[in-house]
Amino acid sequence: MQEPKPIELALPRVRESLRSEVVWGSRVVAVGGGAPVVVQSMTNTDTEQAVETALQVKELALAGSEMVRITVNTPEAAKAVPYIREQLDRMGIDVPLIGDFHFNGHRLLTEFPDCAQALSKYRINPGNVGKGDKHDRQFGQMIEAAVRWNKAIRIGVNWGSLDQELLASMMDENSRRAVPWDAKPVMYEALIASAIGSAKLAESMGMPARQIALSCKVSGVRDLIAVYRELGRRCNYPLHLGLTEAGMGTKGTVASSTALGVLLQEGIGDTIRVSLTPAPGESRTQEVVIASEILQSLGLRTFVPSVTACPGCGRTTSTTFQELTQQIDDFLRAQMPVWRVRYPGVEHLKVAVMGCIVNGPGESKHADIGISLPGTGEAPAAPVFIDGEKRMTLRGENIATDFQKVVEDYIAQRFTAAPSAAISA
Repeated sequence: MQEPKPIELALPRVRESLRSEVVWGSRVVAVGGGAPVVVQSMTNTDTEQAVETALQVKELALAGSEMVRITVNTPEAAKAVPYIREQLDRMGIDVPLIGDFHFNGHRLLTEFPDCAQALSKYRINPGNVGKGDKHDRQFGQMIEAAVRWNKAIRIGVNWGSLDQELLASMMDENSRRAVPWDAKPVMYEALIASAIGSAKLAESMGMPARQIALSCKVSGVRDLIAVYRELGRRCNYPLHLGLTEAGMGTKGTVASSTALGVLLQEGIGDTIRVSLTPAPGESRTQEVVIASEILQSLGLRTFVPSVTACPGCGRTTSTTFQELTQQIDDFLRAQMPVWRVRYPGVEHLKVAVMGCIVNGPGESKHADIGISLPGTGEAPAAPVFIDGEKRMTLRGENIATDFQKVVEDYIAQRFTAAPSAAISA
């Protein structure tokens, strides 16, 4: 009988790409070229409201967004950008800002040089920089600003605002084929041609290739996978990955996770954004949390301590373990902006909160610190396991509070505090 071979690990593939650098002051965010996949997000405030926008940028940055995009759509918004940057700098938030330009970006970047300098990157949509003879000239003005101020760019194509002249030309070309393609492959080809063609045009205008990132965003999961597989095959520019208009709540979360998970596992994607529609009253930071969880679940990045918890069943009719899981998860996330600086490595912590004796002790032993709460009919005792060994048993009505204190003490003892950490609150 042939000796069995070990099962191959499901490691993500590697796509070689250029490395772009998005810079503000001493902060350098590397995108592509083997750098860790970067999380980014976008504000939904009116950029003209500088203080409100700066506060939301801060909130997104503290949640883990490593770059934040803001809309720059009017002269008033362009005038506000330097003040937004100034407010962030005063708060100790050095996250790079990306300016999102459509239609009039050429004028805004030319007429408001302080705005052009305060941004770290420009998003350019080749589908709406101008038609006919104006296209290349106005596109060129944006590239000229990027070169002058040494800024990175993203050429962001979107199938909702695709260059109609290019699409019409490709449709005509398709009609002349002996066997014409279906409409969707022609659309895919137009998206990719617009992105790569615009990048080559930018290079011809003096833009360094390594400072160009591309995106071809669509709203269908399988469409996104098809387009990015081909885009990744045809070029070595860093790729911005995201499902545009993903939707709200469960739908947006599942669609984004499915599409991005497939592509990231194939090594496609150097920076990601989850375009989630927030529910009324929901924090904009939810899109950052989901993007971070996608990368962490794939083993590509580690942002926050992981909390393992059972789903519950007839053995766990008590809600105590559910409440404790929520409490611990919220507590760990809330502390991370401080702990990330104070306790280097704390993001690798593994916590288990289990609801009964079936898998509770075993799962808790696999975690750095875990608790197995009593299930229905079990003795009102909760053993706590630390580094694989049972260290104590918690009892009484304050098990949740007591366990949170145990977690805090464990973190303080295991992770060495940085002696002179500058913490942005």
